[in-house]
Amino acid sequence: MKIHPLEETWRWYGPADTVSLHDVKQAGATGVVSAMHHIAHGDLWPLKDLEERKQLIQKAGLRWSVVESIPVHEDIKTRSGRYVQLLEIYRQNLRNVAKAGVKTVCYNFMPVLDWTRTELYHIMPDGARALRFSWTDLAIFDIHILKRKGAEADYSEKQLIDAESAFKKGDKQFLGTLSDNILMGVPGEASITTAALSNSIQIYKDIGADGLRENLAYFLESIMD
Repeated sequence: MKIHPLEETWRWYGPADTVSLHDVKQAGATGVVSAMHHIAHGDLWPLKDLEERKQLIQKAGLRWSVVESIPVHEDIKTRSGRYVQLLEIYRQNLRNVAKAGVKTVCYNFMPVLDWTRTELYHIMPDGARALRFSWTDLAIFDIHILKRKGAEADYSEKQLIDAESAFKKGDKQFLGTLSDNILMGVPGEASITTAALSNSIQIYKDIGADGLRENLAYFLESIMD
């Protein structure tokens, strides 16, 4: 049986990242997880840019182990608009990444928001900062800020009670920060408005769980030879 050793890797957001490649190497990682975060979702990743990123990582004594991720455009997820053209761009991006020597590629087909964190600078007991997700805080946003119709039905009784209590105690700064955190886009994508979020939720509601699953299957079939 072939044994695949684990590799210590570090998520690096490119030259603009406040964490340098020197820091990554000093932390003990040997591999880097990165992507073309400066390129808008759905645009082509030029092979030249990929090679430059790879060389930059290698000069630091590290290797580009994983691409996380090649973003899946909303038109592909909803199978609407320019999805045919965007699928071809996605396929070409996979080809270019392979030519650059990176064989592991992540993707995310999550609807509406690519990821959700309710707190971006949570202080841990040892003083370290971490991302954090709280169902209570999400319920506050969903019910009291976004005011999504029928949102209450998606939370437990305890979550509803906790959210109501925390909302009444929360000041303007807390509620504003919470809203900004949830509406914040992933790297390479701008933040969205509550109106745009509500519209996106309705689109996926119309598609339904089975429809989204079919769109995912279509996406995977389209990018695999």
